[in-house]
Amino acid sequence: MDFSLVLACLGIMGKGMLGILLAIVALWAIVAGLNRLTRPK
Repeated sequence: MDFSLVLACLGIMGKGMLGILLAIVALWAIVAGLNRLTRPK
């Protein structure tokens, strides 16, 4: 196995996991914001 190839695959996987994490955090922030806006005082 080529070491640079393994590193490239790990980098792509890391970016994908980071993207998924960011998406989850963004969704959570949007939901939390909507809850705060729509909650009656």
